[in-house]
Amino acid sequence: MSLRVSHSLLDPILGPRLKALYPALHIPRWFPPEGIVLIGHLSAILGAIGFAFSTTTWWGGILGCLGVVGNHTADCVDGTHARTTGQCRNGGELLDHFTDPLSFAYILIGLAVAIGRLDFGIAAVCCLFATAVLTNIKAKMTGEFTLATFGPTEFKTALAISGLVLSLGTTTMLGATFAATFAFWGYAVMLVAGIAMLLHQLAISVKEVNQSNAHIDTQEWITREDLNRTTSLNNPLAKQTQQVQAQSRRHPSTASFMHRPLDA
Repeated sequence: MSLRVSHSLLDPILGPRLKALYPALHIPRWFPPEGIVLIGHLSAILGAIGFAFSTTTWWGGILGCLGVVGNHTADCVDGTHARTTGQCRNGGELLDHFTDPLSFAYILIGLAVAIGRLDFGIAAVCCLFATAVLTNIKAKMTGEFTLATFGPTEFKTALAISGLVLSLGTTTMLGATFAATFAFWGYAVMLVAGIAMLLHQLAISVKEVNQSNAHIDTQEWITREDLNRTTSLNNPLAKQTQQVQAQSRRHPSTASFMHRPLDA
């Protein structure tokens, strides 16, 4: 299990407040935390749909904002619910980390649809998953899972505020032209900043991994047959069978023993 370290600017402010909402939500104790992860995931999908219409409708930005807030709230309380109800499972943690980058990807694609630049969306999703892969591989090698100063919480906060601005833009005298322009340049700045942060994190991560005391993995890949052979060698019944086979080769008269069950 990796040590979790957050350098986020907003986590110390928003995290405790969102977790404090847990008692007020009255989530049944029998409800699995994986269900909360699913609710957060569905919230991100609704947010992505909202952002896709955020430059042409008044409700798009609001739905986008609510989707982001719902996703982040679920992300904050799922672990609290698991610990409170004694339902902590490795599978739940895996599902949580698996859905996090997917949730961001939906929203990035929704915004790309809104500005009519799917090329921006492809580049942003590639940058997103590259960052996620880098973070997880570094955690595996160093035993420390770290979040940057501008991490998921800051990104979601920026998305939620952007949704409200886009909604105001389409419902005021500023009009859809303002909303489209704001969304385009906001996306462009976000994309450039994301790529720059990825390259910076890559350089820092390589340096930290090299300077860490982590064990260097020098093992070769093995095939499934090699793994099965190793497993069978460690199996007492398999060892007994191999010993009997060796004995039958040395003493052919005992070969008939091999045709009887070992536990006979």
